[in-house]
Amino acid sequence: MLWLLLALPLLVLFYLWMQGRRRKLAVRYASLSLVREALGKGPGWRRHLPPLLLLLALAAMLVAAARPVAVIALPSQQQTIMLAIDVSASMRATDVKPNRLVAAQDSAKSFIAQLPRTVRVGVVAFAGSAQVAQLPTQSRDDLMTAIDSFQLQRGTATGNGLMLALATLFPNSGIDIASLGMGPRGGPRLSPLDAQANDTPKPPPPPVAPGSYSSAAIVMLTDGQRTTGVDPLEAAQIAADRGVRIYTVGVGTREGDTIGFEGWSMRVRLDEDTLKAVAAKTNGEYFFAGSAPDLKRVYDTLSSRLAVEKRETEVSALFALAGAAFALLATLLSMWWFHRVA
Repeated sequence: MLWLLLALPLLVLFYLWMQGRRRKLAVRYASLSLVREALGKGPGWRRHLPPLLLLLALAAMLVAAARPVAVIALPSQQQTIMLAIDVSASMRATDVKPNRLVAAQDSAKSFIAQLPRTVRVGVVAFAGSAQVAQLPTQSRDDLMTAIDSFQLQRGTATGNGLMLALATLFPNSGIDIASLGMGPRGGPRLSPLDAQANDTPKPPPPPVAPGSYSSAAIVMLTDGQRTTGVDPLEAAQIAADRGVRIYTVGVGTREGDTIGFEGWSMRVRLDEDTLKAVAAKTNGEYFFAGSAPDLKRVYDTLSSRLAVEKRETEVSALFALAGAAFALLATLLSMWWFHRVA
């Protein structure tokens, strides 16, 4: 249909030829008043504006017939977001005030409050092991209670946190969480996941394009390096094969901090390279949060991005509407100025 746009210059040439022919016919009249009447009264541009608008209307209609698409922001189709939050002992560090854990809790609750009420949110807490703190739900009160109940533990198993988040999103999909030692630890909240131990595991689904699954996403917040559990890059590959995006948030200063816990002390630093690799592998994004205000801004950004998404959408209706508007305006101006459709 777009090839028909090449005919528009021919219409312009035909219009100019008709105007020249009109003038030649007008000079045959003996009376000068008749010539002026034939040429028309008023400013000359008025005679040309309605035809120009009709030409634009035709162009818009031809483009609409070609069914154009554009990348535009539309309400997100994501219905479930899993928050995987680090509750290892290093989260007691005070380089993020009042400490990393409290800042993470406050920002997570603010993030949840900004999401559309139709979005279900689940919470996974991980340290040396991972547990489902709250299965996906639309109840904001239950989510706030789960986040407030975090308790610090030893170890940092970032990969386990991601695997448990994936198993929560895709039960009975071949993700063996029992082999990770995460089955009974979560208590009764894990019963839907425990049920899969008695079922015959399904083979993994065929890999899809990373980031192509638009019904769910994972947001992982951590402040340190993995010390145990599954390699987070392996977990990220499983997420990528299922099309799930992982957004990683590194909380804490890049210089790190020294903490003491139960008679021992250690220096904790961010493993930004791994967090960036996890996000890149799943077509997600990495965010650095070196302070409580930074962390809040990160969650604000994530909230806005997860509430809308950019995708290719047919915009034929917009061009058809523009064409109809141009045609209507041309008709109204012609009737107003010349009392006829020019």
